[in-house]
Amino acid sequence: MRWSKTYIPTLRQNQSDAELISHQLLLRGGYIRKLASGVYLYLPLMQRVISKFSQIVREEMNRAGALEVTMSVLCPAELWQRTGRYISAGKEQMRMKDRHDHEMVLCGTHEESVTSLISGEVKSYRQLPLNLYQIQVKFRDEIRPRFGLMRGREFIMKDAYTFDADEESFARSYQAMVDAYFAIFKRAGLDVIKVESDTGTMGGKAAHEFMFLVDTNAGEETIMISDDGSYAANAEKAEFRDLADVQIDAELQDMETVDTPGAATIEEVTAFLKVDATRLVKTLLYMADDKPMAAMVRGDRDVNEIKLKNALGCVDLEMATPEQILRYTGAPVGFTGPVGLEDMTIIVDPLVGELRNFVVGANENEKHILNTNVHRDFKPSQVTDITLAVEGDGSPVGNGRLLAKSGIEVGNTFMLGTKYSEALGATFLDASGEEKPIIMGSYGVGITRTPQAVLEKYHDDKGIIWPVSMAPYLVALIPLNMEKEEHVTVAEKTYAALRETGIEVLYDDRTERAGVKFNDADLVGLPIRITIGDKSLKEGCVELKARSEPGVELIPADDIIPAVEKMAQRLKQQ
Repeated sequence: MRWSKTYIPTLRQNQSDAELISHQLLLRGGYIRKLASGVYLYLPLMQRVISKFSQIVREEMNRAGALEVTMSVLCPAELWQRTGRYISAGKEQMRMKDRHDHEMVLCGTHEESVTSLISGEVKSYRQLPLNLYQIQVKFRDEIRPRFGLMRGREFIMKDAYTFDADEESFARSYQAMVDAYFAIFKRAGLDVIKVESDTGTMGGKAAHEFMFLVDTNAGEETIMISDDGSYAANAEKAEFRDLADVQIDAELQDMETVDTPGAATIEEVTAFLKVDATRLVKTLLYMADDKPMAAMVRGDRDVNEIKLKNALGCVDLEMATPEQILRYTGAPVGFTGPVGLEDMTIIVDPLVGELRNFVVGANENEKHILNTNVHRDFKPSQVTDITLAVEGDGSPVGNGRLLAKSGIEVGNTFMLGTKYSEALGATFLDASGEEKPIIMGSYGVGITRTPQAVLEKYHDDKGIIWPVSMAPYLVALIPLNMEKEEHVTVAEKTYAALRETGIEVLYDDRTERAGVKFNDADLVGLPIRITIGDKSLKEGCVELKARSEPGVELIPADDIIPAVEKMAQRLKQQ
């Protein structure tokens, strides 16, 4: 492709709304342009990157036995209502009505659509297992779109769905997708780890995320990893062993309400009462689907709101406002406690449940209650883990300690079980003629977010450094002076030879200064650069350079094709 015949609107300055280096580089390199909040246009270079990554995904999915289909972005709301996700998906689910007043959804994922298909077509165990996938546009109405393609409202995704007759078969299907994912991301140039994750509104028995660990501010997720390698989970899901030296009293003491003037925070109360934070219990008021509830964790810990939301089974969960706290407890912020909240759901963390004689707010201004005990002084609605794991906690597996790492999610897998098949009637007859629901799995790869994630690793202060497998073109061909006949003659000959060999090349045929061409080439980030200039031509050579390396080679002009092929092969293996 000639630069003059394509569209690459490079920019010299970073854009003010681009927080991440990867987002900045995609904008400056002329890969994407913002149309609206969370909605981007993919320009010619980005379209080629998307096609490259999509082909990697297709090859690995096909190798794993999956079959490609395409499903409609629109789906009748009735199907989502039958599975319960029309409500549980919350406001992120984009809804609309057509001209006939039929309710529709713009799919953020296609479990309902594909299960509806299977429920009408698959009737016998002989038709299973089955794996269908697509690469399709998705919509999710993010409340705060940010980070460019990392968290947009419109995006492209590969989603696959497996259908099995029994758990043994499903385990094989699930592992085949896990293996395919590791192969996909390795080919894309990313080292990923598989971590346990929350199932969220997808539901099912369990889920995993494929995370690319970063040391930049692009990390959208916190991952808890055991230092002995025995455990890895998203912080939203992570379990832990508590290593705090907590005093557990032998005998229960009588409750006592005491004045705590000016002491509302954990730090202030512990200082005033001269007790350790492990002897205090936070009682935090939330609004769960517009109903008040209380969550209790030990004073030195924090609530994991995802765990809490799952325990409640609610759609919306928000911290209560100071006005709501005053209305439901009779006290200002900092003095909420469980005693007297008889008509309210109270979720207690097990670390609180094992304490005796702890301190809580008294639901009165500047007062706390000493020697409070679960069951004796208030009745919990549920005792379950709602504590956020932190670095330094013990790993729940083995004897290691948890480390906190930042990561970018590039893929996910869900063990759906029979949630969707039961709701939508996707059943089959087994070998004995008994009707059973199909066991399902769901598997996603971010087709647009993964290339941006790649750039968090592959860049320098000059611009992008694409891995060979993801680059829009392999070679940047740069004649330094388009007004010199010898430069143009060698460039045209080299261009023709590269194309004839099947090597993808971007020929910078613009009449720009050499500095502009070099800057744009570094910014766009193609893996290999061929430069044609007076100095090299005097020796009958052209310059060959890898974008990721400092050195330059002088190659005879007639030998450039094998030299490019050799360099490309070497770069692929890095």
